[in-house]
Amino acid sequence: MSVLTRDEAQTRAKLLDVHRYTVDLDLTTGDETFDSRTVIRFTTRTDAGTFVEVKPAQLRSATLDGQPLDPETLDGNRLPLKNLTAGEHELRIEAAMRYSRTGEGMHRFTDPTDGETYLYTQLFMEDVQRVFAAFDQPDLKAVFELTVRAPETWTVLANGTTEHLGEGRWQAAPTPLISTYLVAVAAGPWHSVRTEHRDLPFGLHCRRSLAPHLDADADELFEITRQCYDRYHEKFEEPYPFDSYDQAFVPEFNAGAMENPGLVTFRDEFVYRSAVTDTERQTRAMVIAHEMAHMWFGDLVTLRWWDDIWLNESFAEYMGYQTLTEATRFTDTWTDFGVARKAWGYDADQRPSTHPVAPENVDDTASALLNFDGISYAKGASALRQLVAWLGEKDFLAGINTHIARHKFANATLADFIDSLASATERDVHAWADAWLRTTGVDTLGALITPGDEGTCTLRVEHTGSRPHRIAVGLYDQDITDEGRHLTLRERLDLDVPQTTPQPLGKRPALLLLNDGDLTYAKIRFDPESFEAVRTSLSGLPDPLTRAVVWNALRDAVRDGQLPPTAYLDTARTHLPHETDLALVQGVLAFAATHIVDRYLTPEQRPAALATLSSLCRDLIRRTEDGDNPGLRLIAVRHSIDVAAHPDTIAAWLADGTVPGGPELDPELRWRVLARLAVLGATDEAAIAAELDRDPSATGQEGAARCRAALPDEHAKAKAWEAMFGGDDLSNYLFVATAQGFWQPEQTDLVRQYVPRYYGDAVTVAARRGPAIADAAGRWAFPAHAVDPETLRLGEACLSDANPIPSLRRKLADQLDDLGRALRVRETEGES
Repeated sequence: MSVLTRDEAQTRAKLLDVHRYTVDLDLTTGDETFDSRTVIRFTTRTDAGTFVEVKPAQLRSATLDGQPLDPETLDGNRLPLKNLTAGEHELRIEAAMRYSRTGEGMHRFTDPTDGETYLYTQLFMEDVQRVFAAFDQPDLKAVFELTVRAPETWTVLANGTTEHLGEGRWQAAPTPLISTYLVAVAAGPWHSVRTEHRDLPFGLHCRRSLAPHLDADADELFEITRQCYDRYHEKFEEPYPFDSYDQAFVPEFNAGAMENPGLVTFRDEFVYRSAVTDTERQTRAMVIAHEMAHMWFGDLVTLRWWDDIWLNESFAEYMGYQTLTEATRFTDTWTDFGVARKAWGYDADQRPSTHPVAPENVDDTASALLNFDGISYAKGASALRQLVAWLGEKDFLAGINTHIARHKFANATLADFIDSLASATERDVHAWADAWLRTTGVDTLGALITPGDEGTCTLRVEHTGSRPHRIAVGLYDQDITDEGRHLTLRERLDLDVPQTTPQPLGKRPALLLLNDGDLTYAKIRFDPESFEAVRTSLSGLPDPLTRAVVWNALRDAVRDGQLPPTAYLDTARTHLPHETDLALVQGVLAFAATHIVDRYLTPEQRPAALATLSSLCRDLIRRTEDGDNPGLRLIAVRHSIDVAAHPDTIAAWLADGTVPGGPELDPELRWRVLARLAVLGATDEAAIAAELDRDPSATGQEGAARCRAALPDEHAKAKAWEAMFGGDDLSNYLFVATAQGFWQPEQTDLVRQYVPRYYGDAVTVAARRGPAIADAAGRWAFPAHAVDPETLRLGEACLSDANPIPSLRRKLADQLDDLGRALRVRETEGES
């Protein structure tokens, strides 16, 4: 298959005006393929030739202006259209198209709970070609008219409102001008909850087997949707541009959600079957806010080419968090951003695969797909937050509204965006964009404190990097009382970096915290006195966002080899039992378990580290015995299960169906316990099968796959490996679940033989099954526990010699860089 290059897209955009697609899909033709009929009406400006993209199982016929085209001329995914004359044309294509099991194109899923089948599209980047023929590039917007034939008992959803015509036929209202990748269809026996807001139809949809869980949360979901909708209408002068707002929670979805106009699709893990924390509910609410922001920025105004994907994602990421904070009960969203998202950006930006927020060298769609990462989302959102701090929200929103007014129902570039912002301010936005959006890497800010007269001191910020920063500097004094050590904010100073002159501070503070409030994107280093205050008094800081900045600085120091991993664990053991913010508890425990215990410490150090985390979790469980903080207790129970070194306690929980004092073990906790027992060799196939009988849902199927792959048994490992790499039967979700179970640090000797096999098998399965499985193979199936020079050498040889497809190459490069970092961290831990 040929990927589309930017040059080809620009050439075709100069040639064509695409007016309308009339698409008819027949979803009743069997389990493997569906029928697709497409009529495209377009105009050519000059005499020339071009091509249309389609990826059929069988191309049955093609006619151009009534004249047949030879299906045999289809070259991969390109059907040539030769000798076009200037003027209007009509292209008709009929094909059989394959259903997907990997979340790409038209995904087909049969629910193991009740046997019902559901279909949905994910057409992002270039997967519309798996569903119907198209001039597939974002700047050839058109009107789309869809009709769908489906089984009689099904409901069909689309970008516009749909009407049942009888005999299983559905017609969707024509769309406004939208890009090909934003077309959406979802078909099946959906359970739907509907309402209206401001005369606009709102809908929530999920599988029938999830109906009770969606019903339980429908009021909350609609409330968040209404609150965000109303807040965006206060921010944006242009009203919501589509005829309805449906949100469909669909199975085996590869992303968190997709911003299809009028029909947003979400992974249906957001329909909670089991207990969740309030932070997880906040995350779901943020995704709702994020996708709704796309209705204006991404759907109404769309990037011209994929080098500006950050314009979609960074904007929606920033707006999602900010709008949630302003309009809903979730008022501490930026703390969660700092812990969960910003670290994602920092990590991505320090790897060899880093790129500017707004790269200039995205030459084709395969390269563009690699940029959906922590830089385009988290770093870009951080840059916009810094821009708002520097520009002021009033001027920022004025520039945004100018941009939307200039380019609605059309396409725009970074230059267009910056010009719109510049029209609203006298500041040099172009220079800001060059410094922030065209550069790579993370700046570092450190505090140089110089003593002065009579106990006073001054601050000069040591700045490694090239970007200007507007930051707040927190000065904290230490109080020691019978209740413990507290850090009290004396003053918060606004500071521009680089400085022109040193900043007077008055009396030396116990803690000087750069970037207090987390308004910029930079690594923070503590002076020695401030680090001592952090070590002894971190939990005494009054504001959770301030504590998030401190925890991120400690995390960065570990990753950079400046703080021993054991020192981070000691700090967590001291202060996390007193933490009140759920996002912070979850983020610190996750980093401690996944990175420090599993990667940064040696196998010899691991048992003591697991014991430390177990003890910490026991403290949190004891602290929540009164039932006042069920979210904190749930986090502690989950992590207590994950770090259990001995099976007796968690096996007793499973047998009793409850943790003493609560919570009762719901399906998520039962599968979590069983997976840990499998790792520890304290369960077997019979127990896994019995649990699957108890929970035969799709999530149960994934839990069973995870548990079976985790069994410390040669036959179980061989079977799991064959399922991942030998065949094509595993769906995307079952592949991930199997991979998650396979590699376990406790089973290093058992799986040692698979480490050298991994690279060749991953390259083969990625080439055979495509980008979604390539991403899963590179992310989840990589032997991350095998932190040794030989694993690194084998991986580097693979990148050099095996020519993996781009999505796998990117994942492997990132994993190997993380592996090299882990080796360096181990060296510094050994020297400490």
